[in-house]
Amino acid sequence: MDCSEQCVPDRGNRQATKGWTAHTPRDPTPSVSRGKLTPPDSITLRGPMATAHPTSIPDVVLVQPEVHGDSRGFLLETFSELDWREFGIEGPFVQENHSRSAARGTLRGMHFQTSPGQAKLVRCVRGAIFDVAVDLRRGSRTYGTWVGHVLDDETHHQLWVPAGFAHGFQVLSEVADVAYKLTSLYDPKTESEIAWDDPDIAIEWPIHEPVLSERDKVAPRLAEVADSLPFGR
Repeated sequence: MDCSEQCVPDRGNRQATKGWTAHTPRDPTPSVSRGKLTPPDSITLRGPMATAHPTSIPDVVLVQPEVHGDSRGFLLETFSELDWREFGIEGPFVQENHSRSAARGTLRGMHFQTSPGQAKLVRCVRGAIFDVAVDLRRGSRTYGTWVGHVLDDETHHQLWVPAGFAHGFQVLSEVADVAYKLTSLYDPKTESEIAWDDPDIAIEWPIHEPVLSERDKVAPRLAEVADSLPFGR
């Protein structure tokens, strides 16, 4: 998407709805989900310091912060409660995690918490990852489908993964640091997972021989745990 074509609202209007631009993108940023692109009737929101792009799963949002750079480096806003709320991204965020993966091909996923559910705002602060969300909400028209985006330390894109989704990523660089805000505290009693290679979901991972934890190697398929999932619409 050529963001230079969009109108950037005045910074002083950040609390006003009229300070935001909503439009149907002519050349939407594609999301990978079984080969589907962003629905043509989806709306992109342009805010004072970031743009929110719709994905093929409506509640999953790709955030493109505005990066201000020069020869010294760069500055960007990675989160603003008022701005991100306009994108449908709401906390409160009660925990923030930082993970490092030291091998290309490392795959972490697909993880979720069952109660009370956990939403994540994910960004890659070093290197590059392929970030994936799978819809676990029974009754949803996108149940059992996935969406994936590359997040890296050059574009600084973020992925909003709502509660009711499994989340995982694969490392595309030699080293990757990932930071993510969470809407609930980590609870090992409600932590769960589904198989990264579930054939019914068929995620198209970029690297075919991933580096996995023992836990992720034996995760069940979605069909094996579907009846126990608490998520709905």
